[in-house]
Amino acid sequence: MEPQRSPLLEVKGNVELKRPLAKAASRLPLSGRRLKRGPDQMEEALEPEKKRTRGLGTRVSTTYPRAAAFSSAPQMQGQTAVPKAPRKPAPRCSTAVAPVLKTQKPGPVVLAQKPTAAPPMVGGKKPKRAAWDLKGQLCDLNAELKCCREKKQVLDQENQQLRDQLQEAQQQALALGAERRSLEEELTRVRAQAEQGQRELGNLSARVLELEERLGTQEGLVQELQKEQLRLQEERTGLAARLGEQERRLQTSEASLSDSQEEVASLRQEAAAREAVLAEREDRLHGLEMERRRLHNQLQELKGNIRVFCRVRPVLPGESTPSPGFLQFPSGPCGPSDPPTRLSLSRSDERRGTLSGAPAGPTRHDFSFDRVFPPGSGQDEVFEEISMLVQSALDGYPVCIFAYGQTGSGKTFTMEGGPGGDPQTEGLIPRALRHLFSVAQELSGQGWTYSFVASYVEIYNETVRDLLATGTRKGQGGECEIRRAGPGSEELTVTNARYVPVSCEREVEALLHLAHQNRAVARTAQNERSSRSHSVFQLQISGEHAGRGLQCAAPLSLVDLAGSERLDPGLALGPGERERLRETQAINSSLSTLGLVIMALSNKESHVPYRNSKLTYLLQNSLGGSAKMLMFVNISPLEENVSESLNSLRFASKVNQCVIGTAQANKK
Repeated sequence: MEPQRSPLLEVKGNVELKRPLAKAASRLPLSGRRLKRGPDQMEEALEPEKKRTRGLGTRVSTTYPRAAAFSSAPQMQGQTAVPKAPRKPAPRCSTAVAPVLKTQKPGPVVLAQKPTAAPPMVGGKKPKRAAWDLKGQLCDLNAELKCCREKKQVLDQENQQLRDQLQEAQQQALALGAERRSLEEELTRVRAQAEQGQRELGNLSARVLELEERLGTQEGLVQELQKEQLRLQEERTGLAARLGEQERRLQTSEASLSDSQEEVASLRQEAAAREAVLAEREDRLHGLEMERRRLHNQLQELKGNIRVFCRVRPVLPGESTPSPGFLQFPSGPCGPSDPPTRLSLSRSDERRGTLSGAPAGPTRHDFSFDRVFPPGSGQDEVFEEISMLVQSALDGYPVCIFAYGQTGSGKTFTMEGGPGGDPQTEGLIPRALRHLFSVAQELSGQGWTYSFVASYVEIYNETVRDLLATGTRKGQGGECEIRRAGPGSEELTVTNARYVPVSCEREVEALLHLAHQNRAVARTAQNERSSRSHSVFQLQISGEHAGRGLQCAAPLSLVDLAGSERLDPGLALGPGERERLRETQAINSSLSTLGLVIMALSNKESHVPYRNSKLTYLLQNSLGGSAKMLMFVNISPLEENVSESLNSLRFASKVNQCVIGTAQANKK
């Protein structure tokens, strides 16, 4: 049988759960008033019952010594021992009652009545029977046994009552627990609702504050709008007054507008008439420009498509001054004001004097050219004479200008200019390009657009080398060859050579500086640094008039020929001198081929030997009948160079006598 839980503990548990006990019918001696009290009051109410129960247990347990004393009485009195009565039933009863009393709730105790046959009390204590009074002892034992049985019956009844009360208390506790849980759930729900209500209240409070703030803002805005309305009303009044004034002015303006419209109509008619006149003048200007080009070309043809200018360089510091009369420049037909075109050179012939036996006078050699520049002529004067020829290249005519003469006669100075970048000593190449850029800028106002592409090569020992090569390509002349630009094309190009677009003078100066560093020079008997190759600067010019669909293209070739001196009879045939001998032979061969080509063109021969030299082959399109050619023959003013000067003048005279056909512009 499982131990039953004490009702007092159940009551304490219910009190800890803070659940009131429900009223129930109970046979416990505690009244309903006591059950309604708190746990501490119930403990106090139950305390007397516990004491009574404990007192009852004490009285029950005190019977055991009496039985023991009764059984040992004969020995104490010294009488004959009697067989001891069995004591097991009595202890079994007392031991069974004691635990029950300790575990059960205190209840109303019904005390057993004392047996009637008990012996009389002596001095407050029960007298002991004599040892021989076995019947009396047995009666006492039976009386005690009966008393114990009655007590046991009473205790069993109390136990059953306590069990019933415990069951009722447990049922009441279950009901109270269910009620407690429902109340807790209700409390949780109420708390959640309260929290939600608090949140809603907070939100509503914030909303109220926001609305109050907005209301304040709106009130301020309303006040501002009211002020603005007052201001606008005042402004409206002012505008109404201004409107009336403007309407009056508008009426006046409408009257003026009608007059202006009539004036505009007349101005439009006048503008249309002026546009027609302007278009007519543009057509006329274009016609005049074309006529200018035609007349310019005709003027150049009258001067000759092959012209020869002679230039005598001045005596340099450290050189011997020539004798008076060595070089003379006779005046032109119109007197001293006319530019000189003739040159006289005097030379004494010692051999003729020895043969006749008497000293012979100097021999005079007279030459006539298109123009002669004395030693005092500056670079600007020289270029002014050829500027119109250079401009022909913009009109679509191929132009070729080359300098011929012995080493040290001033060819490179004439073409490229002097060192140091002095503007007064600039050569023909930078001046020609500056002039072309300037004229092209002027013609752009008439609808012409021009592009310029420059190249600079040299021909050394019949090998073409690129003077504009940079980096690892320097000195790789064998890779450059003269080829046709395309199948069926008459234009020639140099393979592996740089063709650089130029548009300003600074770019041209950089190209000339690079070419000057790459050109082959060597020391000769006539000059410390003599050019040993032909340098050819070519500028491809392309022009277009988009409005009229006109195009033109032509090359401008500026050539600085190698020194034309003959073979030195006193030249030693060392390893280095043999190389100089081969250079001189190649130079003289190419110059001879140039003379043959010019003579063939003058004689209208069917075959012109352009391919006999790389120089003439490269300049083929600049030497033909559609080209304009100018040759500068440069001579030295020194008497020691008279033989080379005469050879150069004689070659130039032959060229000056040649006449090439009429030049034609390359137009599309």
